[in-house]
Amino acid sequence: MIGKMNHVAIVVPDLAAASRIYEQTLGARVSLPKDMPEHGVTTVFVELPNIKVELLHPLGDGSPVQNFLERNPSGGVHHVCYEVEDIIKERERLLAQGARVLGSGEPQIGAHGKPVLFLHPKDFCGTLIELEQV
Repeated sequence: MIGKMNHVAIVVPDLAAASRIYEQTLGARVSLPKDMPEHGVTTVFVELPNIKVELLHPLGDGSPVQNFLERNPSGGVHHVCYEVEDIIKERERLLAQGARVLGSGEPQIGAHGKPVLFLHPKDFCGTLIELEQV
């Protein structure tokens, strides 16, 4: 069972410009950029009282968000992340119901230093879902 929404991820063509918009124009607290070479992205988190917004930018060749950015040059919403208490238990429950887990199916460590999995968007109303163990 999913818990609360952790963040909404937005792919952006210019990470510094997007960070400035959230920080200066909207007045939000914005983290420093963090390179995540194992995921092929650089991330910035916008901290809001009730949720985070994750800004994503491609890092290196073969970034999984590069194709998204090519199809959406201005950027856009990439995925939503929900918290789960036990990611392995949730994976098994979802697989038993016919959901598809992307990649190897094994959790990887995400930007918050916690295990994450991604679920196929075709199984969830066209939305890429990230599960993060809390």
